[in-house]
Amino acid sequence: MPGVWVYAEVSPEGKVESGALENLTKARDLGARLAAVALGPGAAQAAGVVGEYGAETLYAGEDPVYADYIAQPAAHALSQLIQQHRPELILFSMTYDSRDVAGRLQAMTGSTLMSNATDVLGPDYAQTQIFGGSQIVDVTLSGPDPKLLLTRPKSFQAEPSGGGPASVVPVDVQIPDALKKAHRAERHEQPASGPKMEEAKVVIAGGRGLQQPENFKLLQELAEAIGNAAVGASRAVVDSGWVPYAMQIGQTGKTVSPELYIAVGISGAIQHLVGMKTSKRIIAINKDKDAPIFQYADLGIVGDALKILPAVTAAIKAKKGS
Repeated sequence: MPGVWVYAEVSPEGKVESGALENLTKARDLGARLAAVALGPGAAQAAGVVGEYGAETLYAGEDPVYADYIAQPAAHALSQLIQQHRPELILFSMTYDSRDVAGRLQAMTGSTLMSNATDVLGPDYAQTQIFGGSQIVDVTLSGPDPKLLLTRPKSFQAEPSGGGPASVVPVDVQIPDALKKAHRAERHEQPASGPKMEEAKVVIAGGRGLQQPENFKLLQELAEAIGNAAVGASRAVVDSGWVPYAMQIGQTGKTVSPELYIAVGISGAIQHLVGMKTSKRIIAINKDKDAPIFQYADLGIVGDALKILPAVTAAIKAKKGS
């Protein structure tokens, strides 16, 4: 039956990638039958979560081949499901794996694939942003169904619908040996001392105004004092090797939309603004009173961040201790 599908990456424990929940929330607004597709060990365990966010059906493939081999088995399974059920639209998150799967699926089906969508207006209509987010473009999606959309992170707020578990339909697709090529030899998880940046309620980001990489410890100390806060960075300091790429916020990094965003020593280049301007509240600390970031800030502080940060951290600790 035609409808809208959301491709949901899952962990072996059945945890659903956050972007899939955002897409499920948006897809509910389209008024079509909604299903999720999860492939890999733990897929069936996702039925409760995807159902809570609106999916009526979960196509679940538990075969380890989807976790062991990169993209090709998943794209093949999706192409087979499409032939059977004929959805109108499939939404993908812009993760590394989902982008790979969506690109290969487009080549198999000849469908239209649009990347970096910031809104979905219907099965054949979407929006994106260009020129660093300064212009919004309406896009008509032509060609055969299903249309394939890669959505930008944090474009939609994930909100449960209160529904029950989705009905699980097992995916029984034989994967040809010819598609078992790029193999995952090892998996490593980077240890984290705080919340994931994309999920944190408070994000504190640093730029060149911190003067040297050692001063990023001031951001970490403030994050620990606040609690449930994550530390990020501008592209300039990542490119300079001060901090790892995983901390980069912006057009070529992560997109965040926390309750509070604190920009420290960041001028506010368009590349960075694209990744954080949907934050609910923005505080900017910068020596330059004419820095572009102040145009987007709810509160601006002109001054030396190396003096302001320790004072703010001390004040928060004193407040919590009183």
